[in-house]
Amino acid sequence: MKKIIYIGNNLSEKSNYHSAMASLTRLLQNEGHSVICASDKTNKIFRLLTMCFTIIKHRKTTDLVLIDTFSTSNFYYALITSQLSRILSLKYIPILHGGNLPKRLKHSEHFSALIFKYAELNVSPSLYLVREFQKYYYETVYIPNSIPIAEIPFKLRTLIGPKLLWVRAFDKIYNPAMAVKVLALLKETHKNASLCMVGPDKDGSLGEAKSLAKQLDVTESVTFTGVLKQSQWHQLSEKFDIFINTTNTDNMPVSVIEAMALGLPIISTDAGGIPYLIENGVNGLLIPVKDERKMAETIITLIKNPEKAMELSVNAREKAENFDENRVRTQWHKLLENV
Repeated sequence: MKKIIYIGNNLSEKSNYHSAMASLTRLLQNEGHSVICASDKTNKIFRLLTMCFTIIKHRKTTDLVLIDTFSTSNFYYALITSQLSRILSLKYIPILHGGNLPKRLKHSEHFSALIFKYAELNVSPSLYLVREFQKYYYETVYIPNSIPIAEIPFKLRTLIGPKLLWVRAFDKIYNPAMAVKVLALLKETHKNASLCMVGPDKDGSLGEAKSLAKQLDVTESVTFTGVLKQSQWHQLSEKFDIFINTTNTDNMPVSVIEAMALGLPIISTDAGGIPYLIENGVNGLLIPVKDERKMAETIITLIKNPEKAMELSVNAREKAENFDENRVRTQWHKLLENV
């Protein structure tokens, strides 16, 4: 059994926002590994300091440092903690989450090399990033994010209405404004169309989405729930018929995988790693990034064809079963055995 320090944004308990970090921590602990997580500080400076202090404090008893690695400002958490691990002669493994990491590899070549070249290896939850990292000759293995498939109830919708569900953090890279625009377009032909948006505000995009809803005169048709626990939004999903994903940048979003498991037909932009998760026309439908009109048209087409929606749902559930935590646990067990 390994003694592991896990570096990332450990904010699940404070925000109720279930993260890949929380899922992997539970999985590793259930396997008998010791996992110390850092950090749960909401202030970014304090969070970084706590991450570094945790590594220094436990340096003599740690076998491995796992580092959640993103592509925006949190990229620098990975840079600093990975170099600290190197100084202390600790093995570390970056876990690649950022959908824009390929741009980092290109435009932050030196910093990227410092992190990924000296890692024990790199773990990617998507085949998309495996491919991109291998272009730069960084040793990268694929282990997907996990979901507890047995705990996620499948609902097959035999009738499809214009009832949309969106689940993500309110962040510009996830383009929540597009969901509101799609709703406004949909209401031109379907007066009963509705949208529910679930997730925390990260950069002020929640306020912008509310203002846009007012501007487009759809305020009464859109609900903003804020953050919900995983079980809560799963239960809420039973009231909706189509899941939309509007992101400009993406990797392998757990919320989309969960929606597939729930039986919601998925309509998503084709950003980043999404086409590696959703096969267009087989287990979901893909449209171009930022094309709200195409998404609205695709929703209308799906409403008119419930047989196709059912086919997508069944295939999506089958795909989601590949992410079951029991399968992923085996992959992590084999990896840690050899580190």
